[in-house]
Amino acid sequence: MTKNKTSGTWSGGNEPMNSEYGKMMMWFFLISDALTFSGFLTAYAFVRFRFDIQWPVAEDVFTHFPGLEGDQPLLYVAFMTFVLIMSSVTMVLAVNAGHQLKKNVTAWWMVATIIGGVIFVSSQAWEWYHFIIGDKGGIELSSREVMKVANGDGDVLSLSQVVQGMEKGHSANHELMFSDEEVLKSIRANNNLVLQSPGKEHISFTREATIKALDGAHVIQGANMHHNEYGKQQFANFFFFITGFHGFHVFSGVVLNVMVFYNVMLGTYDRRKTYGMVEKVGLYWHFVDLVWVFVFTFFYLV
Repeated sequence: MTKNKTSGTWSGGNEPMNSEYGKMMMWFFLISDALTFSGFLTAYAFVRFRFDIQWPVAEDVFTHFPGLEGDQPLLYVAFMTFVLIMSSVTMVLAVNAGHQLKKNVTAWWMVATIIGGVIFVSSQAWEWYHFIIGDKGGIELSSREVMKVANGDGDVLSLSQVVQGMEKGHSANHELMFSDEEVLKSIRANNNLVLQSPGKEHISFTREATIKALDGAHVIQGANMHHNEYGKQQFANFFFFITGFHGFHVFSGVVLNVMVFYNVMLGTYDRRKTYGMVEKVGLYWHFVDLVWVFVFTFFYLV
């Protein structure tokens, strides 16, 4: 009997690496998405080290924690990261329960994963809010360079401290808006105040250089795509773009997890005799968690 030339490996009958079609397609998508994130983070790294000295220090920017006054550097970011990593653990447990066709156990672990995702997305929205409305405020010079106001000991002061001469918490600073005139007038009137670079070396101007630099300067509070009180404008632009892109992925993952949970409760996968869809969505969720490890490293640790 003559063997059909179209049979065998190239006929489409074999499964590459014995993998199911849907899982392979998910891997293809994740690889392409990984390349996209790699491009974004590489671009960030080039700009970050191009302006290494002037680049904002994460410990000086992300200092808020709900319900706590004073600076808590990176504490809330660490909490967000812990929640997202733990959601990966619950997803592993959901996939394992699915392989054993345990409907109720799978459903409970899916609920835990969904809760973790919702907490992370909500936390990211909270962090964006505080990043946008600002913290201590800054002075943008005529050269577009952003500076902080510091005392003689090198401690950065909020605009409320500069103008009102008293300690104010984060929440109070957010509620106060100051004009260029009152802030610049207060700096000129207090011989103990100087301008300081927000970069890692925190270079301070002399008093004479500070007074000279105030000509043509104006106050900025908060961050957007045009102004950034924390320092280099590119920092804010990359922050919004990359963390927003990742946040959209997490939100999409939460939606997918809800859909899978709904089908688990309907008994869809029991009728199919396979919980393969839980594993496919689990691959996406682990990818989102892994990407956050790189985003966290690039933005908050480096």
